[in-house]
Parts: sequence; structure tokens; C-alpha cells
Amino acid sequence: MAVCYEKLWDILDKKNMKRTDLKEAAGISFNVLARLGKEETVSLESIEKICTALDCNIGEMMDVVTDNHCRKPTTIELFAGAGGLALGVEEAGFETLGLIEFDKDAADTLKLNRPNWRVIHDDIANISKLDLEEYFSIKKGELDLLSGGAPCQSFSYAGNRLGLEDARGTLFYHYAKFLNKLQPKMFLFENVKGLRSHDKGRTYKTILSIFEQEGYTITENQIRVLNAWDYGVPQKRERLITIGIRNDLVNKIHFEFPQPHDYKPVLRDILLDCPESPGVSYSEYKKSIFELVPPGGYWRDIPEDKAKEYMKSCWDMEGGRTGILRRLSLDEPSLTVLTSPSQKQTDRCHPLEARPFTVRENARCQTFPDEWEFCGSISQQYKQVGNAVPVNLAYEIALKIKEGLECLKCGH
Repeated sequence: MAVCYEKLWDILDKKNMKRTDLKEAAGISFNVLARLGKEETVSLESIEKICTALDCNIGEMMDVVTDNHCRKPTTIELFAGAGGLALGVEEAGFETLGLIEFDKDAADTLKLNRPNWRVIHDDIANISKLDLEEYFSIKKGELDLLSGGAPCQSFSYAGNRLGLEDARGTLFYHYAKFLNKLQPKMFLFENVKGLRSHDKGRTYKTILSIFEQEGYTITENQIRVLNAWDYGVPQKRERLITIGIRNDLVNKIHFEFPQPHDYKPVLRDILLDCPESPGVSYSEYKKSIFELVPPGGYWRDIPEDKAKEYMKSCWDMEGGRTGILRRLSLDEPSLTVLTSPSQKQTDRCHPLEARPFTVRENARCQTFPDEWEFCGSISQQYKQVGNAVPVNLAYEIALKIKEGLECLKCGH
């Protein structure tokens, strides 16, 4: 027997509430919300809080059912990093069958936070050549979702027809091999916004061509650059999202991207009560310069002689150089969280103190829960956080994918 919360999700739909709205209204934790998304039992206290917030009784929000009635859709993730994408997908209600990550510290982060996940710390090239049906104990065509984003690399073009062999030698090649061998119902491919213009557009054109050759439909409505700030993330961060639907399911699965939220969070929402955590410091000289910069300001807001002395050769560069000596304000979102907290041309100084953001502050900007811990050196922790997909953005996209997959159950 198992619990099923389909009634709860129906109530939220009728009240025009998002799942994150329920978290706030009922005063439940991120972990409780994640357990609900995974159709797992939660404490009676949490259920009572939800019933009070929604003005309903237990029978109106959940059922006890046979296990297969509420089977969770399955997912495998490639290039998993520290788990931002995987965590959002899990929260949306997916069962994670496996995650592949080459970096040891990132793999350790996944294992530490989700001991139940099958984390595969290996080169993806060693995995993609295996019998994936046997390796993951799943038949071809059964997997619901393949997710991940291969780093952007140039292809070596073999001829006029763009195909899988053009991608050989790149990490994307192995993503395509997973599609070829497992034929999941849908895939989520995320990447940097610049992928569309990389190599004058040829790289992305090749990727789309390979997706189509592997049996997937990608219309213009399934490609979009999303800004995380629109989806409950206190950060300006744009990602290119590509959603694929297997050709035989195109008329059965309906997918549409999530609508932007009305409220867009700012740093005031997440910094003032942030737990202490490791972080780096500025040198005494750099700290003294940043103390001159007002919140929301940059190098133009301090005396010219001080700015010129600090900027050195950058003073004569072209452009606005707005990233130099940039101090954020509590009333704006973070700029894109980077893998290193203290680079001269991409500074993001804390609004209230003359220092970079800590690892946990950056993690909050990426909407990781505070209980999510990062392994490795401080620099490795910053790198993992900076490379992640914001959890809330991943959740919103995955929820729409899950809605699309549910169309297969209801027959329309």
C-alpha cells in the first residue's frame, strides 16, 4: 500500500496555488514538500498543517492506494553536478534511477545528501557504451525522462549531413547515446544561453538534428531561454531549455513551459537570516575599496583616483565594465552566481559587508535548501554551487514535464 496526493494537487490547481505556495501557507519544510512530491508518507503534524491552510480534511487531500496506482515517473540524469537539477526534478515527483557525475567532490555531495540515490561516479564514456537496459534495469522505451546538460563544445563536422558522428569526442555524444539506447519518453536538455549562437549557430543546429535522428520531436514551443528570476529564484540567470518528446508520443503528450511568477524574489528575501558557512575574504586593500562602494553601485560610484588605482589596466578597456567593483543591493536579485566568488571583472560584493558571498549565501541564491551540504574544499564548494541549475527553476520545468507525462495515463 502507498499514499497518493493527487487530490492535494487538484486542490492547489483549483486555488491557483503552486506547490511552493503551499510550503509557505502551511509552514512545512522543503523536505516535507519533497516527500509529498515523491508520494511518500509525512507526519500527521504536517498533514494537519496542510489541512488547516487549505481548509480541508485528510480524506479530501490524500488517498491510501495500491502501489502501482501512484507510480512515480522515472528519470536518469547525466552530468548531475551538485544536484540542483536533480533535486528540482525529485521535488516535482520523479523517481531518480541514476545520476552520473565525473567530479568526485560533486558526486560525494550527491551521495551525502541523498544516500538513496544511485550516484555513479565515473566518466560518462565508460557508461554510455554499456548495455544501459541491463545497467539500469529498465527496458528500452520505459524511462520517462532523461535530463542533464552537456558542456558546450565544438563539433568536428564529417560531411554535409549533420549527425551523431559529428558529435563524437564531445560530451554531448554520450547524452545522445543514452537517448539512442534507452529511448525515454521525454528529455530535458539544459545549457547556457550562448549555445544557440555558438559557432555561428552550427553547434545547436547539429544538436537539434541529432535529437531528431534519434527519434524526437522538438518544436519551437519546446525551446526557450528561461530567466530563473521569473521562477522563484533570487538571481538573474538565463538558461537555454530544450524539451524533446519521442515521435510516437507527440500526439499524446502536451508540454508547455511554466508561466513566470508574479513575485520575483530579491536578496532581502534570502540574505538576512542566512546561516553561517565557509567563504573567502577580500584582501585588506580590496576590502577598503569596496567599503567605498554603496549597495547597488560599482566603480563609477567611488572617487576616480581610487577607481583608477584599483582597476589598473582595466581602466583603459572598452565598454561599461559594470562588473568591476560591483556591490549588490538587498532590493535586487543576485547577478548570475559564478564558480569563483572573487574575480576582478565579475565581483559580486555582499550588500551589507565588504566581502564576497559565502557558499551558503550563493546556495540560497540557487535555491538549494539549507540542509543541502557541499563536499570538498571551499573553492570546490563554490564551483559546485556556481555550476548548478537553480532548484526552483528545475522544479517548475519538471512539474510541466510531469503534467505532460500524465496525459499518457488519462489518454489525452
